[in-house]
Amino acid sequence: MVLYTTPFSNSCLSALHAVSWALIFPCYCMLDRFLALFIPAPYQKNQLLCIVIFMPIYLGLLVTSLPFAFLGFLLWCPLQCSRRPYVYSWLEDKGPTGGAALLSEWKGTGPGKSFCFATANVCLLPDWLARHNNVFNTQARAKEIGHRIRNGASRPQIKIYIDSPTNTSISAASFSSLVSPQGDGVARAVPGSIKRTSSVDYKGNGGRHPSDEAANGLASGDPVDCSSLENACIVRISGDEGGRHPEADDPATGGQAKNGASGGPRGQTPNHSQRDGDSGSLGSPSASRESLVKARAGLDGGSGEPGATYSKAPHKASVVKKAAARKRRHPDEAFDHEISAFFPANLDFLCLQEVFDKQAATKLKNQLHGYFEYILYDVGVYGCQGCCCCHRDRCCFKCLNSGLFFASRYPIMDVAYHCYPNGKGTDGLASKGALFLKVQVGSTPQDQRIVGYITCTHLHALEEDSAIRCEQLDMLLEWLADFRKSTSSSSTANPEELVAFDIVCGDLNFDNCSSDDKLEQQHSLFTCYKDPCRLGPGEEKPWAIGTMLDQDGLNDEDVSTPDNLQKVLESEEGRREYLAFPTSKSPGACQKGRKDVLKGNGRRLDYMLYAEEGLCPDWKAEVEEFSFITQLSGLTDHLPVAMRLMVSTGEEEA
Repeated sequence: MVLYTTPFSNSCLSALHAVSWALIFPCYCMLDRFLALFIPAPYQKNQLLCIVIFMPIYLGLLVTSLPFAFLGFLLWCPLQCSRRPYVYSWLEDKGPTGGAALLSEWKGTGPGKSFCFATANVCLLPDWLARHNNVFNTQARAKEIGHRIRNGASRPQIKIYIDSPTNTSISAASFSSLVSPQGDGVARAVPGSIKRTSSVDYKGNGGRHPSDEAANGLASGDPVDCSSLENACIVRISGDEGGRHPEADDPATGGQAKNGASGGPRGQTPNHSQRDGDSGSLGSPSASRESLVKARAGLDGGSGEPGATYSKAPHKASVVKKAAARKRRHPDEAFDHEISAFFPANLDFLCLQEVFDKQAATKLKNQLHGYFEYILYDVGVYGCQGCCCCHRDRCCFKCLNSGLFFASRYPIMDVAYHCYPNGKGTDGLASKGALFLKVQVGSTPQDQRIVGYITCTHLHALEEDSAIRCEQLDMLLEWLADFRKSTSSSSTANPEELVAFDIVCGDLNFDNCSSDDKLEQQHSLFTCYKDPCRLGPGEEKPWAIGTMLDQDGLNDEDVSTPDNLQKVLESEEGRREYLAFPTSKSPGACQKGRKDVLKGNGRRLDYMLYAEEGLCPDWKAEVEEFSFITQLSGLTDHLPVAMRLMVSTGEEEA
């Protein structure tokens, strides 16, 4: 399939569209700024004064630009009938982390390979609409979101496990809690069997080598388990009965750790100034603290040369974790689960929702191209479209695209987009739909392609419209079956392709704990695909938490940084305070009182599902890790989620 790098088939249509948008944009921009004046941003002072000063200016510019916008609109509308439903961007990377190099890594042999997926609702709406969700400055947020995701995903996968003699499971703590800003030196145990991990910050040639900081981060007696020097490194630190770090009581060690925590310049996020403890960007002080724990160079008799332990080659996820070890760490689950301050290392696929603003999408794309080679953005349709013709009570004019955005380290082979025809109300103004992708992740020695399927979607938002969401899920399953059938070049007799995974993810706008969402909870989607966080309809696993944040508390200092939000969400009290819970039907019930009587850990609207059927025969997909991520704190009202999936081929390791 040919992937389109421009929204129109020829340069003439592209030029006409550019002219029409140039006429419309000044009016669009002034209207956005004018409406945003009346919705105060967090920490904004003198709102009345801003209205008095800027309202006449914006209003005058808006009125002046209206005639030009009208002419541009007359030209823009008919062009949308010829517009393609997405824009494909490919920034070729010929290095060891490029897509071509990744394809040569896996031949479908050996014990298997793991792939990492993430999804997030980033709320990149026009600024006046974003302010209703208590976030603002969409353009700056887009750039910062891309920066944080890229930095979190591009670091090597390193984890620190804290062994407690009093607990058969192992809680993992980020180094920011081992060496906290207060210097208490306490390795805090994490309640509810949820572990905390942090990836380690590496800054390439300009950063410090692991051997330079080994003395500050690890004592010589600490056991270090590196499954593979080019893969994930796991550091295990034994603790005493009190849960204290072995070196925590040694002032010298603690002093060394603090002296090694050199911080870079403090950046500012669009919603708040970063404070100590903000690990969102690698230049922040706490990101440097995270970089203190690094594996010693020259392990197992290594030479200690700069490339001996960590090379410039991509750090692949470890495939030698034993299931028995995972069960020992988490007796209640066969895979790791965590609340993490960072996006997972070696992230392969990223699905985003609510990237509605076109300027913000471009800035986000430019940031993410520093890590992802293949990107699809500006997905959806505009103007009057035929997708709503069978629903006369639905809005057929689309002012916004679907908001879907996809980034991949592996080559994209086929793409399809479908718009849901049954959106209504304000949701009907956006072309919400489903994006279907087929990616190639390897090839066998017999030149059979190894492929995977990924579906990214965003369902209808209005809480009372359960029937609409169920209709959309029905359409999604039907479209997905058609997509797999139309893009498959295999047959039983001549299998040209081997399917490694089938993923469905996105913001489904219903949870698994609300009584009002029972219809969606029982949908056949959860028969075809498995939800790692779910026990059954209306019943979540104990460690699963909500992904919808309470918008009123988004900018509180207690949750204004990734580290702070991570620590808050590890406690039940913090989750009840800062996560959104189902709306109470009880008259007169206050917010806090309502949460006190609720069971569960908040509304989980963002899903990551995987199929166990329909894969290559004898191959098996199993979850290796599941993460709730706080790295976008202060930038969106949702928690991103990530899943690392192990695809086992059934062959024994040589």
